[in-house]
Amino acid sequence: MRPSSLAFRLFASAAAWTLVVIPAAAILLSSLYRQAVERNFDARLNVYLTSLVASTTEGGVTSPKEPASLGEPIFTIPFSGWYWQIKPLDGATRPVFVSDSLLDQQLYLPSQSGISPDQSLTRRGYAPGPDNQNLRIVEREIRPGGPQSKSYSYAVAGDAGEIGRDIAEFTTMLIAALALLGLGLVMATFFQVRFGLSPLRAIRQDLAAIRSGEAEKLEGELPDEIRPLQQELNALIQSNREIVDRARMHVGNLAHALKTPLSVIRNEAQAHQGPLSDKVIEQAEIMRTQITHHLDRARVAARSSLIGDTTEVESVLQALKRTLDRIYDERGIELEVEASPGLKFQGEKQDFEEMVGNLLDNACKWARTSVRVSTEQASGKPRFTVIVDDDGPGLTEEEREKVVKRGQRLDESKPGSGLGLSIVADLTHLYKGRFALEPSPEGGLRARLELPAA
Repeated sequence: MRPSSLAFRLFASAAAWTLVVIPAAAILLSSLYRQAVERNFDARLNVYLTSLVASTTEGGVTSPKEPASLGEPIFTIPFSGWYWQIKPLDGATRPVFVSDSLLDQQLYLPSQSGISPDQSLTRRGYAPGPDNQNLRIVEREIRPGGPQSKSYSYAVAGDAGEIGRDIAEFTTMLIAALALLGLGLVMATFFQVRFGLSPLRAIRQDLAAIRSGEAEKLEGELPDEIRPLQQELNALIQSNREIVDRARMHVGNLAHALKTPLSVIRNEAQAHQGPLSDKVIEQAEIMRTQITHHLDRARVAARSSLIGDTTEVESVLQALKRTLDRIYDERGIELEVEASPGLKFQGEKQDFEEMVGNLLDNACKWARTSVRVSTEQASGKPRFTVIVDDDGPGLTEEEREKVVKRGQRLDESKPGSGLGLSIVADLTHLYKGRFALEPSPEGGLRARLELPAA
């Protein structure tokens, strides 16, 4: 897909949106999972904290008594990552009771970090612990003897590494799953774009078939959204054919309407002798030539815009060779043809015969022994070149510029009207081609004719 294509734009926009949404979804899901893991971990710590409060305040005491075991061996293993602590909130520096796992250390509490309590006077947060551990702590303010009694901080801490490991494992699986999902979406988008735009590719192929003369209109069933385009294109092609047909008819009518009166004027002038009759004959001939010239241009312009006309290049060259071999048989001119098989001219056969026929006829007139015509196809472009070489005397640069002008002849000893090369130049221009004369490797003149290929 090229960057300027519609398919690339659709694919790039969908892929970009996928690459934005999936990372955003990954961040959101990871955050939600972290919150869920923290809630579950806090609920576990809350159970231990409730058990600790119950075992130290039973019996209506006004200050905490030494708690019984919480039923978890992890609170007895030194620096296990699981700790509890009871500390007065009257500014005391040492706690009243600590778990065996804490030894002589104490916890850095959420209240010391400035974390505000919730409605149940509970604080939650992360804090560093013994042995460079990262702890998750739940702290609650308790008054064992009632509202007027002394406040104590009850805290239970757990190893936050469990939270990190759960989140890391989930994140790894989430990234893998979303990466596969993203890849699948990008591939699905690619095939969706290719499948969705396939009718447009079919239209392009059908148009190419029409231009090459293999079809006359767009065929096949297309989606509802594109069917109006198919109908309009077919109507446009048919309208183009009708316009060309009408133009040809008007050209023929105009030629008949003008040439007949001119012939009458010329015949009448020839019946009378004198300077006036000579002048009338001369001007009538000029008018006839100009009418023929411009009508030919109008005819070719109409034909060159018609879609679907193609001409086999090799067959035309071979037919011209057979004709010219008979014409110049007495002079012994050897005419050699080298044409690419399957090469086609995008235009009418009559025009191609007129262009190449004039070039070959001109070359045969001036050649000493041989004329060679060959074709070259442009790489990557719908163009081809016809090259005509002869071994005649050739022309200077000034003569090459002069000879393509209408009616210009450099040697009156050769038969002709002087219109051949100018006709070639006119027809080439109308087909948006290029025509040039240059020195030939054979020693004479080389004519290069570049035309559109089908």
